Amino acid sequence: MADGTAPLTRATARLELRGVGKAYPAGEGEVHVLEGVSLRIEPGEFVAIMGASGSGKSTLLNILGCLDCPSEGQYSVAGVEVDFRNPDALARIRRETFGFVFQQYHLIPGMTARQNVEMPATYTGTGRLERRRRAEGLLGRLGLNERLDYRKGQLSGGQQQRVSIARALMNSGRILLADEPTGALDSRSGTEVMALLRELAEQGHTVIVVTHDSRVAAAARRVIEIQDGRIVSDTGIDEAERSETSQLAPSSSGHAIWMRLVEALSAASLALRVNPIRTALTLLGVVVGVASVVVLMAVGEGAKQAVLAQLAVFGTNRLYVAPGSSEQRGPGGTLTEADAAIVREVPGVAAAMPYLKGTVTVRYGNVDHRTNGVAVTEQFSRILNWSVERGAFFTADDERGLAAVALIGRKLERTLFPAGEDSLRKFVLVDNVPFQVIGVLSEKGALTGDADDDDTIVFPFSTGSQRLFGTPYLSWISVLIQDIGKSESVVEAITVALTERHRIKDFDVYNKAASVVAQTETVEIMTSLLTVTAAVSLLVGGIGVMNIMFMTVTERTREIGIRMASGARRRDILWQFLAEAIVLSGVGGTVGLLLGMAAALGAALSGMAVIFSLRAVVSAFGSAVATGILFGYLPARRAANLEPVVALARE
Repeated sequence: MADGTAPLTRATARLELRGVGKAYPAGEGEVHVLEGVSLRIEPGEFVAIMGASGSGKSTLLNILGCLDCPSEGQYSVAGVEVDFRNPDALARIRRETFGFVFQQYHLIPGMTARQNVEMPATYTGTGRLERRRRAEGLLGRLGLNERLDYRKGQLSGGQQQRVSIARALMNSGRILLADEPTGALDSRSGTEVMALLRELAEQGHTVIVVTHDSRVAAAARRVIEIQDGRIVSDTGIDEAERSETSQLAPSSSGHAIWMRLVEALSAASLALRVNPIRTALTLLGVVVGVASVVVLMAVGEGAKQAVLAQLAVFGTNRLYVAPGSSEQRGPGGTLTEADAAIVREVPGVAAAMPYLKGTVTVRYGNVDHRTNGVAVTEQFSRILNWSVERGAFFTADDERGLAAVALIGRKLERTLFPAGEDSLRKFVLVDNVPFQVIGVLSEKGALTGDADDDDTIVFPFSTGSQRLFGTPYLSWISVLIQDIGKSESVVEAITVALTERHRIKDFDVYNKAASVVAQTETVEIMTSLLTVTAAVSLLVGGIGVMNIMFMTVTERTREIGIRMASGARRRDILWQFLAEAIVLSGVGGTVGLLLGMAAALGAALSGMAVIFSLRAVVSAFGSAVATGILFGYLPARRAANLEPVVALARE
């Protein structure tokens, strides 16, 4: 076995104390409760330990049941020395050897009779169906067939004590330890319980009863009297009456992690349903935190993508080369189509286009309209990410042939042409020069927020520069770069190339790509700040979970003691209370996700940019579960570190 103890058999299930003493600190000294107790109890005995209140009989029973540890002396079970320094070994002995019957029954509130009886078997790895079958069989043997689903408050004292006895027998432990089992019962129920214990003793169980009542002790075959921590009399036992047959069936030691987790989660769900109002109030903090994370991450991601969409309208990986210096006393300068050709050859440049802009008057029918005129090359759509909605863009041949063709923006189309009239292939006068409309540009103002972007007419560069604007000098050069991450090096290369041509730096290069990166990073920072703000509310919810879990541990200290007496190891208790915190946070996370998604959907319907992402959902729910683990660990650890005898004595 993992903890170094061997399975017990009826022939070897002997309890032996040698020189055992127990002392408690009191002020600067000690109070001795037991002194030099030596005792051997053989398998199959029915023993009553008698003594007045304060004589040490309950302390002796707790040491026999490995609920308490002696200050001195040795204790062996089935010939194996008990290591009181090993909590897991003690838990295994309690789980596989002993069953406890308490004066106050110690049934766990919120559990049915069947669930109370099943509880010890959850710590042996017994399957759910097998536990249920055995629990129902034991309760049936004790006359509680009709009370399987009754809870503590629905059972009489005698019925509760019988449930307690059934629980003590659940793990096939052959040694029953009963502390004043009739003390809280009326005489009739007390007689029934003692008759039941006598029957179990006759079936081969070792029964040890602590009592101060001589009538209870009279039912035992052996009576040990203790006074002031010492054994003063022992009636002994007739060896011939002792049965040495049959084996104690060792209980399963299988404790698969998944099984422990399932059982812990099941117990956690049951415990949280006991106090639904407090559970709901605790959930509220987690719900609000998770909902805030979902909403703010969705809104933040939507805002980020909206900004990126606006930036992408005219392209993101772009540079502008403008004539003249930005310095106050810098030289003036000009740019020509030849400069655009030089820029086009710079490493890292995907395309470069001369750009000439001016104001023109466009006439169609009896409508005159002043608008933006733009002379560009066929690279316009690629460099500026501005597509054609209807028709087609002009070609390189149109550019070389000074073709009188144009494309118009959607706003200009609506201004010049009556509703329903197709503008394609129509002729318009631009500063009294006729141009044929061959295409309509897609609408940009709806994305950029500036409707004037669509109040535009676009010509081939050669046509615009020679027939309309009458100048070869450019407004700027639009540059498309291959890698936005290398924009700074491309800027430097363009600056060197044009400076060599002009022999002076009479121009400036504006890095739109770097601006896009900076704006993107700014949006990401703002999104992160929103997420952190939401996370703070989740943190507050986590603190609420921790406070409630500490309160829960305090309120359920006796339950912890009962579970430990039934064989629960410290890590079983840790798992249980940690599972409660995780279930609490998980349920809160699920509700928070639903509410957050509903709120974000409402924001989307109101016109806000909202984008749900798997990362946001996973982050929000994962944060909720992590909150349960983080803030549930300390209360769970506190519960796991309680001593069984101290926990059982807590009111």
